[in-house]
Amino acid sequence: MSPPRLCFVVLVALLTGAPAWAARPVRVYEVSIRTSDAATALQEGMREALVRATGRRDAGTDPALAALVTNTTRYVLSSRAADGGIQIVFDGAAIEREIVAAGRSVWDRERPFTLVVLSPPLSGSSADGARRSLEEVAESRGLPVSLVPMALTDAGGNELTPDAVLQNAQRLGGDAVLIGRADPGASSGQWQWTLVTGLASESWTGALDAGVNGAADALARVQDAALPLTESDALVQVSGVATLTDYATVERLLSGLPGVRRAGLEEAQGAIATFRVLIRGGADAVQRALAGSTRLTRSGVADSRLLYQLH
Repeated sequence: MSPPRLCFVVLVALLTGAPAWAARPVRVYEVSIRTSDAATALQEGMREALVRATGRRDAGTDPALAALVTNTTRYVLSSRAADGGIQIVFDGAAIEREIVAAGRSVWDRERPFTLVVLSPPLSGSSADGARRSLEEVAESRGLPVSLVPMALTDAGGNELTPDAVLQNAQRLGGDAVLIGRADPGASSGQWQWTLVTGLASESWTGALDAGVNGAADALARVQDAALPLTESDALVQVSGVATLTDYATVERLLSGLPGVRRAGLEEAQGAIATFRVLIRGGADAVQRALAGSTRLTRSGVADSRLLYQLH
């Protein structure tokens, strides 16, 4: 076996053994409603399921989806009393067909595991209360989150770059980081929020619930770029891939694009690597999703391959 071929085989083996992208499945259509009124619970449960399914806060009152709420009983697989309320399991496949037929998009059930970091960090009962509040909103939006202590500065007190923060989060198993900084110029309870992903950063201001809601809004919007729903392969050729760390970085970035089912190394030659990506929407979806990336910049198209440069 020639040395270049051996190098390629070793790279494939190492990348295959790397930790999988941490996106987590969400039980979108299993809803708990705190009421003893069965009819009310079913309709409220459907509204919550629609918000989770689409990633849109207004989905529960969207006129295009009103028939799903009105005819909720058609989509109930089971319901039972539990923990002072009613737990409902809906027919997700049937609901998703109706959502798509109404011209709305469905958010993938595999969603970015988002680490929430508050600065300065809270402690004691304040931390417990913040965690409960964040998790409650996250559950209603269908976004997996965890409040964690994580450094936002280096040993010298210098602010870490978004890339460095994201890398630290990935070491902890996260896909994205939601940073909340206490806003000294605003009323108590207001935070300056920044969502950091492998594609871009986005910022806004608001209370604890606004942090999770803003993150879910942003991540669901990126998902919309993956439409149409048909899946096809795209070849992505990346220059500047010089180390195993570079290979792993590119694979994580591509695997984390919305709508991706599979991403893997196709071939490697020198500092140029080609990845095959199975994604809803094919090559167009890759280009739309990477339009805001700070790590991969587009340099053209050649022989049906999308050309990018790693930074």
